[in-house]
Parts: sequence; structure tokens; C-alpha cells
Amino acid sequence: MKPGIHPTYQVATATCACGNTFETRSTRAQIRTDICGVCHPFYTGEQRIIDTAGQVERFMKRMEASQTAGRKVSKRQERLQVRSAAQLEADARQREAEAREREATAATRRANAQADEPPESPAEAPAGDAVAETVSAQA
Repeated sequence: MKPGIHPTYQVATATCACGNTFETRSTRAQIRTDICGVCHPFYTGEQRIIDTAGQVERFMKRMEASQTAGRKVSKRQERLQVRSAAQLEADARQREAEAREREATAATRRANAQADEPPESPAEAPAGDAVAETVSAQA
């Protein structure tokens, strides 16, 4: 090791937020901690919320505000709602166009079927039976 470039390693007093103090070694003389082995939830079995710089309070305040403020919709959710409404509208227009197309096709088929059929009169009905009999007699 090079001489003169390393900090001094000395006995340090560590003080926890719970009031516990203990001695260790460090390059600093005083060490302050938020949590130690005496008050840590893992060792004590307690469930505690360790609040560093008021983060828990700020989070709880935001949660309360969001629940009581009438559910403000984010910009992303607004865009998704607009997009889904436009998609539903487009789907409805497409279904209507397909229904009109099916109706037009059915009307065309009905018109073609009526045009292909000769009008049937009561006098012609027996003549058709006679033609069928002559065809079967020739066979």
C-alpha cells in the first residue's frame, strides 16, 4: 500500500434512530442509521413501515386523493377510449355495409330467378305433365 493516501481506520460509534448505540470500526467517527439489528422488522418479527423522508405519507396522500377525487382519467386512457370508440364505430359501419350488400345480392337473385321463370298459368300445368309422359315413353 502506498503511504499517506489511505484514510484512517478508527473506532466509530453507530447510533440508530431507535436509540441503540454500538461500536464498530469505520473511517468516520460517528455513524447515524435509520435501522439496526435491534429494531429491524426481520429480527423483531414486527411489521413496521420505515419512512424515509416522508415517502409513505406522500404515497398515502396520493392514494387518498385518487380515490376521493372522482377518478381522473389519464391521457393514455383517454386515447385508448377514443381509439376503441372509433374502432367500434368502424365495425358498426362495416356490419351495416355488409348487411346492405347481402340484401342487394338477395334482391338481385330474386329478380334473376323471377326473370328466368316463365309465368305459370293454369292451362299450361297439365301440358307440362304430358311432355313428361312423352319423354318417358320415348325412353
